[in-house]
Amino acid sequence: MSPFKIDVAPDVLIDLNHRLTNTRWSYQVEGTAWEVGTDLNYLRQLVTYWQDQYDWRTHEAALNRFAHFKTPVDDIGIHFIHQRGHGPDPFPLILTHGYPDSFLRFAKIIPMLTDPARFGADPEDSFDVVVPDLPGYGFSDRPPTSDTVFHIGDLWAQLMTDVLGYQKFGAHGGDWGSTVTEQLAHHHARSVVAIHLTDVPFGHLFQKPDDPSEAEKKFFRRNEEWMQKEGAYALIQSTKPQSLAQGLNDSPTGLAAWIVEKYRAWSDCGGAVESRFTKDELLTQIMIYWATQTIGSSFLTYYGYANASALTWIKEGAIDEIKKWTGPAQVPAAFALFPADISHPPREWAERFFNVQRWTRMPRGGHFAAMEEPELLAADLRACFRPYR
Repeated sequence: MSPFKIDVAPDVLIDLNHRLTNTRWSYQVEGTAWEVGTDLNYLRQLVTYWQDQYDWRTHEAALNRFAHFKTPVDDIGIHFIHQRGHGPDPFPLILTHGYPDSFLRFAKIIPMLTDPARFGADPEDSFDVVVPDLPGYGFSDRPPTSDTVFHIGDLWAQLMTDVLGYQKFGAHGGDWGSTVTEQLAHHHARSVVAIHLTDVPFGHLFQKPDDPSEAEKKFFRRNEEWMQKEGAYALIQSTKPQSLAQGLNDSPTGLAAWIVEKYRAWSDCGGAVESRFTKDELLTQIMIYWATQTIGSSFLTYYGYANASALTWIKEGAIDEIKKWTGPAQVPAAFALFPADISHPPREWAERFFNVQRWTRMPRGGHFAAMEEPELLAADLRACFRPYR
């Protein structure tokens, strides 16, 4: 395990500025805006700010205040933050991000978890926080195969136990992070004492029961409507990721358009994306993708999941061609549901797969809860893991 410092090469920044200057702007029908995708007028404003006012070095220095490391785990170089807690007995907790983001999702919440007294909370609730980049995201290595998504839980278990020496720990995640956290609970229950999720992993939608409740039927209908209206990105990334990746890896403006639309659509912003995220926050996330050239490799989580073999699904707990699954994991699970997230599962749906011990409906917030409502999420994490310390 080696210390790691984020240090983007100067020529990457010079090249970026050149590409932004020479953007070939697309066409947008007059009178349309975000309903057809990223609004061209907003994108022009964002790119102008990126060129003229955004300072990557300032944000790079701020990120480097965390304790970064990189280590090989099963021959994949994993970048992670390992921030020690300030309290009498910090509890180890691994936080896993999703798409389209990186370790940056948790930058606001890390200090709240490691040093709760600084934020007016009980120091007894402090955590040792571990925040990795998923393989193919951020500063972690690209995965060697497309099915690596099914093994990330094993990588995290090795990281926590073999590398960092934690024999017992908790885990939290959302989006792909919830899938990985479920893997941890399913395959490493001796080490994972409890889990905390912001959604029920979407893969369970392939497992519709023969006896759905009325709430579950409504949930299924809403998800089908959402997929028709908003889910095309996932179908592209699951079927032809390389066709999309080349354009986004070559054009920073195109990359920004692809990512910022999700931050607007999936957050509790009421259509005003900068009511939840500053331009600097959006651009720092985009910069991580740009500087590491990982937009294409981030799509492999989608492709691998969608194209997994029947044998892989059987190993993951599915039988009868994904129609029936094993019972809920025995690891205690807590859920924090944010109203503007992309999925709104009823509790009975989660209870089909998880040992649900805590169910919290949040008053506000969306898909990127750790960025949008860090105080709410931090408080729920403290309460969730308190009985398991």
